[in-house]
Amino acid sequence: MKDLHSLLPHSMAATNLNSASIFLLTFALLFMVMGHEASNSGQYPVVVSTWPFLEAVRAAWRVVDNGFSAVDAVVEGCSACEELRCDGTVGPGGSPDENGETTIDALVMDGVTMEVGAVAAMRYIKDGIKAARLVMQYTEHTLLVGEQAAAFAISMGLPGPTNLSSSESMDKWTKWKVNHCQPNFWKDVVPVDRCGPYHAKDFLGSSHGTCSKTTLMENIKSRSSHVGRHNHDTISMAVFDKMGNIAVGTSTNGATFKIPGRVGDGPIAGSSAYADDEVGACGATGDGDIMMRFLPCYQVVESMRLGMEPNLAAKDAISRIARKFPDFVGAVFAINKKGVHAGACHGWTFQYSVRSPEMDDVKVYTVVP
Repeated sequence: MKDLHSLLPHSMAATNLNSASIFLLTFALLFMVMGHEASNSGQYPVVVSTWPFLEAVRAAWRVVDNGFSAVDAVVEGCSACEELRCDGTVGPGGSPDENGETTIDALVMDGVTMEVGAVAAMRYIKDGIKAARLVMQYTEHTLLVGEQAAAFAISMGLPGPTNLSSSESMDKWTKWKVNHCQPNFWKDVVPVDRCGPYHAKDFLGSSHGTCSKTTLMENIKSRSSHVGRHNHDTISMAVFDKMGNIAVGTSTNGATFKIPGRVGDGPIAGSSAYADDEVGACGATGDGDIMMRFLPCYQVVESMRLGMEPNLAAKDAISRIARKFPDFVGAVFAINKKGVHAGACHGWTFQYSVRSPEMDDVKVYTVVP
């Protein structure tokens, strides 16, 4: 035990130690050394986000690099994207529903405590990710929706009510109306007028018997015809802070021309994002109506827990969806506790952004189907 004695204070080294004491001291010293190495490994902090949302990643990086928590950084990053209206699919002013209204879905998850706060179909409040954090901080609930979510956010100090539409979103909606409200998210229905109201085909027998079969078939279409990056997108972000703690967050204004009241995967933990401090994290984007049926991010994290590398975990989660829905469009990124990251996609080319200590700025990675 000469090496051990050389590490001990002089007064302790001079003391006769029995085997049990030596074992305990050895364990304590190893724990101290291992802990020191982990806290100074240089792999943290790390920020990962769907798409080349560079300013959002930079905003999150500034926060986490200055010693703030992973949750703080995720909220700041997603909030920056909301303010910038990234791709027109995050924050106010984009993705009008069938009535021309913009609503917000958002989520934040603490991978240490497994607490989640989320809002869905939230009206009149532009700060989706901040509202989600308020749900997590000040309630025992996980998800608040609609006008009630807006009332809660206002009561907790967020600005509102605010008209979330913009001239761009209203112009898009007007052109869609002129185009007979196509494409849309209805199926197996016949419209009474060119833009509805819609009735199920089984309802036609008595009151709409003269409607043609052709009219019905015109409403049956491939989902891929109206799902794409610029009308069906989410910022999903994961952050490791300097302590190695992890959080994820998402924000989106949902699918363009969605049926009012629709909620996608954005505020659903395990679908748009998921984090576990013991394993890693995942973020997702794409056709949320399909993806939320499979909880791909929960699948990714659990696959990594079982020892699967991030690239295989991401590909496996996407392939599970593609086997059932070959035409779906979507993607995920995965990152484990070691900071190893990867992405996988189906139906489109996917990009995700990363900032880590060895980088001078954000780096964008491209993933092909």
